Amino acid sequence: MTQTFPRFCPNCGSAVAGEQVSCSTCHKEFGILSAQLSAVKSQVEQLPSETSEEARFATSNLLKSFTGQRSRRSFFKGAIAAASGIGVVGAGALYGPALVSAAARQQSFRSTATQSKSMFRMSSNAADSIVSILTVARTAEQLAVTFYSNGLANADKLGLKGDNLTYIKAALYEEQIHQKFFAANGGQSLAETFSFPSGASTFTDLKTFITTQQQLEGVFDSAFLAAIMEFAQLGRPDLAQIAGQVACIEAEHRVLGRTIANMSPADNWAYTPVLIATVGDAPALVQKAGYLSPTSGNSYTYKEYTDTVAGVEQLKPFSASAAMVGNG
Repeated sequence: MTQTFPRFCPNCGSAVAGEQVSCSTCHKEFGILSAQLSAVKSQVEQLPSETSEEARFATSNLLKSFTGQRSRRSFFKGAIAAASGIGVVGAGALYGPALVSAAARQQSFRSTATQSKSMFRMSSNAADSIVSILTVARTAEQLAVTFYSNGLANADKLGLKGDNLTYIKAALYEEQIHQKFFAANGGQSLAETFSFPSGASTFTDLKTFITTQQQLEGVFDSAFLAAIMEFAQLGRPDLAQIAGQVACIEAEHRVLGRTIANMSPADNWAYTPVLIATVGDAPALVQKAGYLSPTSGNSYTYKEYTDTVAGVEQLKPFSASAAMVGNG
Protein backbone atom coordinates (compact mmCIF):
# COMPACT_ATOMS: atom_id res chain seq x y z
CA MET A 1 0.00 0.00 0.00
CA THR A 2 1.48 3.35 -1.04
CA GLN A 3 0.84 6.23 1.37
CA THR A 4 0.35 9.64 -0.24
CA PHE A 5 0.57 12.78 1.86
CA PRO A 6 -0.25 16.37 0.82
CA ARG A 7 2.65 18.80 0.56
CA PHE A 8 2.81 21.98 2.60
CA CYS A 9 5.23 24.88 2.85
CA PRO A 10 7.58 24.12 5.76
CA ASN A 11 7.72 27.85 6.55
CA CYS A 12 4.04 28.89 6.71
CA GLY A 13 2.11 25.65 6.26
CA SER A 14 0.28 26.63 3.06
CA ALA A 15 -0.53 23.87 0.57
CA VAL A 16 1.86 23.70 -2.40
CA ALA A 17 1.77 21.82 -5.68
CA GLY A 18 4.38 19.16 -6.34
CA GLU A 19 6.14 21.18 -9.03
CA GLN A 20 6.41 24.43 -7.04
CA VAL A 21 9.91 25.61 -6.07
CA SER A 22 8.68 28.41 -3.81
CA CYS A 23 5.60 29.12 -1.71
CA SER A 24 2.97 31.33 -3.36
CA THR A 25 1.83 32.57 0.07
CA CYS A 26 5.05 33.48 1.92
CA HIS A 27 7.40 33.23 -1.11
CA LYS A 28 9.80 30.95 0.77
CA GLU A 29 12.11 29.10 -1.63
CA PHE A 30 12.36 25.37 -1.04
CA GLY A 31 15.98 25.12 -2.22
CA ILE A 32 19.05 27.03 -1.05
CA LEU A 33 20.78 29.92 -2.79
CA SER A 34 23.81 29.51 -5.03
CA ALA A 35 25.90 31.62 -2.64
CA GLN A 36 25.07 29.20 0.15
CA LEU A 37 26.00 26.29 -2.07
CA SER A 38 29.39 27.87 -2.70
CA ALA A 39 29.96 28.27 1.03
CA VAL A 40 29.09 24.63 1.65
CA LYS A 41 31.39 23.49 -1.18
CA SER A 42 34.25 25.47 0.31
CA GLN A 43 33.79 23.85 3.70
CA VAL A 44 33.57 20.33 2.27
CA GLU A 45 36.79 20.91 0.33
CA GLN A 46 38.52 21.47 3.68
CA LEU A 47 37.81 17.89 4.77
CA PRO A 48 40.92 15.68 5.19
CA SER A 49 42.04 14.02 1.95
CA GLU A 50 41.37 10.53 3.37
CA THR A 51 37.67 11.30 3.91
CA SER A 52 35.58 8.97 1.72
CA GLU A 53 33.38 10.36 -1.05
CA GLU A 54 30.31 9.02 0.72
CA ALA A 55 31.25 10.80 3.93
CA ARG A 56 31.88 14.00 1.95
CA PHE A 57 28.45 13.69 0.36
CA ALA A 58 26.76 13.15 3.72
CA THR A 59 28.61 16.08 5.28
CA SER A 60 27.73 18.33 2.34
CA ASN A 61 24.04 17.57 2.71
CA LEU A 62 24.14 18.17 6.44
CA LEU A 63 25.76 21.56 5.96
CA LYS A 64 23.30 22.55 3.22
CA SER A 65 20.41 21.85 5.53
CA PHE A 66 21.63 24.18 8.23
CA THR A 67 23.24 26.93 6.16
CA GLY A 68 21.81 30.20 7.36
CA GLN A 69 19.94 28.60 10.27
CA ARG A 70 22.72 28.14 12.81
CA SER A 71 26.15 29.51 13.67
CA ARG A 72 28.24 28.45 10.66
CA ARG A 73 31.52 28.34 12.50
CA SER A 74 30.40 26.04 15.32
CA PHE A 75 28.38 23.69 13.13
CA PHE A 76 31.00 23.44 10.38
CA LYS A 77 33.66 22.65 12.97
CA GLY A 78 31.58 19.86 14.51
CA ALA A 79 30.50 18.36 11.18
CA ILE A 80 34.00 18.35 9.68
CA ALA A 81 35.54 16.78 12.79
CA ALA A 82 32.89 14.06 12.88
CA ALA A 83 33.14 13.27 9.16
CA SER A 84 36.91 12.88 9.40
CA GLY A 85 36.49 10.25 12.09
CA ILE A 86 37.46 12.28 15.15
CA GLY A 87 35.78 11.11 18.35
CA VAL A 88 33.83 8.22 16.81
CA VAL A 89 32.42 5.93 19.50
CA GLY A 90 31.06 2.41 19.43
CA ALA A 91 27.46 1.30 19.72
CA GLY A 92 28.01 0.58 23.39
CA ALA A 93 28.37 4.32 23.96
CA LEU A 94 24.62 4.44 24.46
CA TYR A 95 25.51 3.83 28.08
CA GLY A 96 28.55 6.14 28.11
CA PRO A 97 29.16 9.90 28.19
CA ALA A 98 29.16 10.41 24.40
CA LEU A 99 25.43 9.82 24.07
CA VAL A 100 23.86 9.25 27.43
CA SER A 101 24.94 11.05 30.42
CA ALA A 102 21.21 11.59 30.61
CA ALA A 103 21.20 13.34 33.97
CA ALA A 104 23.96 15.76 32.92
CA ARG A 105 22.37 16.54 29.58
CA GLN A 106 18.95 17.04 31.11
CA GLN A 107 20.38 19.33 33.82
CA SER A 108 22.13 21.40 31.13
CA PHE A 109 18.92 21.63 29.15
CA ARG A 110 16.95 22.68 32.24
CA SER A 111 19.49 25.44 32.94
CA THR A 112 19.03 26.73 29.40
CA ALA A 113 15.25 26.57 29.65
CA THR A 114 15.08 28.54 32.90
CA GLN A 115 16.95 31.41 31.27
CA SER A 116 14.05 31.96 28.89
CA LYS A 117 11.12 34.07 30.09
CA SER A 118 8.71 31.92 28.12
CA MET A 119 9.91 28.85 26.28
CA PHE A 120 6.49 28.07 24.84
CA ARG A 121 5.22 31.37 23.50
CA MET A 122 5.03 31.90 19.75
CA SER A 123 8.42 33.43 19.03
CA SER A 124 11.69 33.12 17.15
CA ASN A 125 13.42 31.46 20.14
CA ALA A 126 13.72 28.12 18.36
CA ALA A 127 17.25 27.48 17.12
CA ASP A 128 15.98 25.60 14.08
CA SER A 129 13.47 26.43 11.35
CA ILE A 130 10.52 24.22 10.47
CA VAL A 131 12.21 23.04 7.28
CA SER A 132 15.44 22.10 9.08
CA ILE A 133 13.51 20.12 11.71
CA LEU A 134 11.56 18.25 9.02
CA THR A 135 14.81 17.63 7.15
CA VAL A 136 16.58 16.08 10.12
CA ALA A 137 13.46 14.03 10.84
CA ARG A 138 13.29 12.69 7.29
CA THR A 139 16.97 11.73 7.28
CA ALA A 140 16.67 10.08 10.69
CA GLU A 141 13.81 7.97 9.35
CA GLN A 142 15.92 7.00 6.32
CA LEU A 143 18.65 5.83 8.68
CA ALA A 144 16.05 3.86 10.64
CA VAL A 145 14.65 2.25 7.48
CA THR A 146 18.19 1.33 6.41
CA PHE A 147 18.90 -0.23 9.79
CA TYR A 148 15.72 -2.29 9.99
CA SER A 149 15.88 -3.30 6.31
CA ASN A 150 19.30 -4.81 6.81
CA GLY A 151 18.14 -6.47 10.01
CA LEU A 152 15.26 -8.04 8.12
CA ALA A 153 17.54 -9.14 5.28
CA ASN A 154 19.79 -10.87 7.81
CA ALA A 155 17.06 -12.27 10.03
CA ASP A 156 18.46 -15.83 9.81
CA LYS A 157 21.91 -14.73 10.95
CA LEU A 158 20.40 -12.72 13.79
CA GLY A 159 18.10 -15.54 14.84
CA LEU A 160 14.98 -13.42 14.37
CA LYS A 161 11.82 -15.45 13.91
CA GLY A 162 8.20 -15.65 15.00
CA ASP A 163 6.91 -12.62 16.90
CA ASN A 164 10.40 -11.11 17.11
CA LEU A 165 10.67 -11.04 13.34
CA THR A 166 7.19 -9.52 13.08
CA TYR A 167 8.25 -6.76 15.50
CA ILE A 168 11.16 -5.84 13.22
CA LYS A 169 8.96 -5.85 10.10
CA ALA A 170 6.38 -3.64 11.79
CA ALA A 171 9.04 -1.18 12.99
CA LEU A 172 10.49 -1.02 9.48
CA TYR A 173 7.08 -0.34 7.93
CA GLU A 174 6.31 2.37 10.49
CA GLU A 175 9.64 4.13 9.98
CA GLN A 176 9.00 4.17 6.22
CA ILE A 177 5.57 5.74 6.77
CA HIS A 178 7.18 8.43 8.94
CA GLN A 179 9.82 9.10 6.26
CA LYS A 180 7.15 9.62 3.62
CA PHE A 181 5.29 12.09 5.80
CA PHE A 182 8.34 14.23 6.48
CA ALA A 183 9.34 14.11 2.80
CA ALA A 184 5.84 15.13 1.66
CA ASN A 185 5.84 18.13 4.00
CA GLY A 186 9.14 19.68 2.94
CA GLY A 187 11.85 17.63 4.64
CA GLN A 188 14.95 17.19 2.48
CA SER A 189 17.30 14.20 2.36
CA LEU A 190 20.63 14.96 4.04
CA ALA A 191 22.14 11.55 3.33
CA GLU A 192 21.10 8.21 1.92
CA THR A 193 24.26 6.20 2.60
CA PHE A 194 25.06 5.33 6.19
CA SER A 195 27.49 3.34 8.34
CA PHE A 196 27.06 1.60 11.66
CA PRO A 197 29.45 1.80 14.62
CA SER A 198 30.07 -1.95 14.66
CA GLY A 199 30.00 -2.38 10.88
CA ALA A 200 28.88 -5.66 9.36
CA SER A 201 28.68 -7.42 12.74
CA THR A 202 25.63 -5.25 13.42
CA PHE A 203 23.66 -7.66 11.26
CA THR A 204 25.25 -10.96 12.26
CA ASP A 205 25.25 -10.70 16.06
CA LEU A 206 21.91 -10.19 17.83
CA LYS A 207 23.43 -8.47 20.87
CA THR A 208 25.18 -5.93 18.64
CA PHE A 209 22.03 -5.44 16.57
CA ILE A 210 19.91 -4.69 19.64
CA THR A 211 22.57 -2.44 21.21
CA THR A 212 22.60 -0.40 17.99
CA GLN A 213 18.81 -0.38 17.86
CA GLN A 214 18.61 0.91 21.43
CA GLN A 215 21.07 3.67 20.65
CA LEU A 216 19.21 4.80 17.55
CA GLU A 217 15.74 4.69 19.03
CA GLY A 218 16.92 6.50 22.15
CA VAL A 219 18.38 9.34 20.11
CA PHE A 220 15.36 9.47 17.79
CA ASP A 221 12.99 9.70 20.74
CA SER A 222 14.98 12.54 22.27
CA ALA A 223 15.12 14.37 18.93
CA PHE A 224 11.35 14.25 18.56
CA LEU A 225 10.94 15.55 22.11
CA ALA A 226 13.15 18.48 21.08
CA ALA A 227 11.00 18.89 17.96
CA ILE A 228 7.88 19.21 20.14
CA MET A 229 9.54 22.04 22.04
CA GLU A 230 10.74 23.83 18.91
CA PHE A 231 7.49 23.45 16.97
CA ALA A 232 5.68 24.95 19.97
CA GLN A 233 8.12 27.88 20.01
CA LEU A 234 7.52 28.36 16.29
CA GLY A 235 3.78 28.54 16.80
CA ARG A 236 3.03 25.17 15.17
CA PRO A 237 1.13 23.06 17.72
CA ASP A 238 -0.12 20.84 14.88
CA LEU A 239 3.44 19.76 14.04
CA ALA A 240 4.29 19.50 17.74
CA GLN A 241 1.42 17.05 18.14
CA ILE A 242 2.61 14.95 15.20
CA ALA A 243 6.18 14.93 16.58
CA GLY A 244 4.68 13.58 19.80
CA GLN A 245 2.88 10.86 17.88
CA VAL A 246 6.15 9.80 16.25
CA ALA A 247 8.04 9.93 19.57
CA CYS A 248 5.51 7.51 21.07
CA ILE A 249 6.14 5.01 18.28
CA GLU A 250 9.93 5.29 18.53
CA ALA A 251 9.59 4.53 22.24
CA GLU A 252 7.53 1.44 21.37
CA HIS A 253 10.30 0.29 19.04
CA ARG A 254 12.85 0.66 21.82
CA VAL A 255 10.77 -1.46 24.19
CA LEU A 256 10.26 -4.13 21.53
CA GLY A 257 14.03 -4.27 21.05
CA ARG A 258 14.48 -4.87 24.76
CA THR A 259 11.80 -7.55 24.56
CA ILE A 260 13.67 -9.34 21.76
CA ALA A 261 16.83 -9.25 23.89
CA ASN A 262 14.95 -10.50 26.97
CA MET A 263 15.87 -7.38 28.94
CA SER A 264 13.80 -6.92 32.09
CA PRO A 265 11.90 -4.79 32.58
CA ALA A 266 11.38 -4.05 28.91
CA ASP A 267 9.72 -0.75 29.82
CA ASN A 268 12.52 0.52 32.07
CA TRP A 269 12.08 4.30 31.69
CA ALA A 270 9.52 6.29 33.66
CA TYR A 271 10.50 9.38 31.65
CA THR A 272 12.38 9.41 28.38
CA PRO A 273 15.79 11.09 28.84
CA VAL A 274 16.22 14.44 27.09
CA LEU A 275 19.64 14.07 25.45
CA ILE A 276 19.61 17.13 23.20
CA ALA A 277 18.21 20.65 23.51
CA THR A 278 17.41 21.19 19.82
CA VAL A 279 16.78 19.02 16.78
CA GLY A 280 19.80 20.67 15.17
CA ASP A 281 22.02 18.97 17.76
CA ALA A 282 21.03 15.52 16.48
CA PRO A 283 23.11 15.29 13.26
CA ALA A 284 26.43 15.91 15.00
CA LEU A 285 25.49 13.40 17.70
CA VAL A 286 24.70 10.75 15.10
CA GLN A 287 27.89 11.52 13.19
CA LYS A 288 30.08 11.18 16.28
CA ALA A 289 28.49 7.84 17.06
CA GLY A 290 29.62 6.48 13.68
CA TYR A 291 26.52 6.51 11.50
CA LEU A 292 27.72 8.93 8.82
CA SER A 293 31.17 7.62 7.95
CA PRO A 294 30.57 5.00 5.24
CA THR A 295 33.63 3.06 4.12
CA SER A 296 34.24 -0.12 2.16
CA GLY A 297 32.58 -2.95 4.06
CA ASN A 298 30.54 -0.56 6.18
CA SER A 299 28.31 1.24 3.70
CA TYR A 300 24.53 0.85 3.68
CA THR A 301 22.24 2.77 1.32
CA TYR A 302 18.65 3.70 2.05
CA LYS A 303 16.06 1.96 -0.11
CA GLU A 304 12.34 2.58 0.20
CA TYR A 305 10.50 -0.28 1.89
CA THR A 306 7.48 -1.02 -0.29
CA ASP A 307 5.83 -3.92 1.54
CA THR A 308 3.00 -3.61 4.03
CA VAL A 309 2.62 -5.33 7.38
CA ALA A 310 -0.75 -6.73 8.42
CA GLY A 311 -2.05 -5.32 11.68
CA VAL A 312 -0.23 -1.98 11.53
CA GLU A 313 -2.87 0.75 11.84
CA GLN A 314 -3.07 4.56 12.00
CA LEU A 315 -1.20 5.02 8.73
CA LYS A 316 -1.63 8.80 8.71
CA PRO A 317 -0.98 11.19 11.59
CA PHE A 318 -3.74 13.00 13.41
CA SER A 319 -3.49 16.76 13.68
CA ALA A 320 -5.64 19.32 15.43
CA SER A 321 -5.15 21.30 12.21
CA ALA A 322 -7.31 19.06 10.01
CA ALA A 323 -6.47 21.13 6.91
CA MET A 324 -2.88 19.98 7.16
CA VAL A 325 -2.92 16.20 7.20
CA GLY A 326 -6.38 15.08 8.27
CA ASN A 327 -7.07 12.27 10.68
CA GLY A 328 -5.32 8.93 10.61
